[in-house]
Amino acid sequence: MTKVVVRSDDVAGFFARAKGAAQRADRGETFDGTVTLSFEDPQKMFTVLSEARRRLMSEVMREPRTINELSHRLHRNRSAITKDVGLLEKMGLVVSQRQANPGHGIQKVVRSVAPRIEMVATLG
Repeated sequence: MTKVVVRSDDVAGFFARAKGAAQRADRGETFDGTVTLSFEDPQKMFTVLSEARRRLMSEVMREPRTINELSHRLHRNRSAITKDVGLLEKMGLVVSQRQANPGHGIQKVVRSVAPRIEMVATLG
């Protein structure tokens, strides 16, 4: 995946984009590797993708990081980071995997699903 677009849009816009994608698929055209996540309400989009979560995403877009690294770099509580990572994983914006941390057990490494994430909000 090359890019994720997070946008606010109404149901009609969602179905118009889906119809366009289906028509391109019917013609045998290739897709550009972009995934779009849609919110009907711009306020909901910015609530879910709060400033703290956007900073977390920026960190893992630069380089995969452990929960402990994120906690230290962002000056946030480890449990809050873990909760935010879970929500962002559920939305499909980040992925995590457990790996051995020699002498310290297991650690979770978080990485972005794409090198580029765009947020688009349309008001009115």
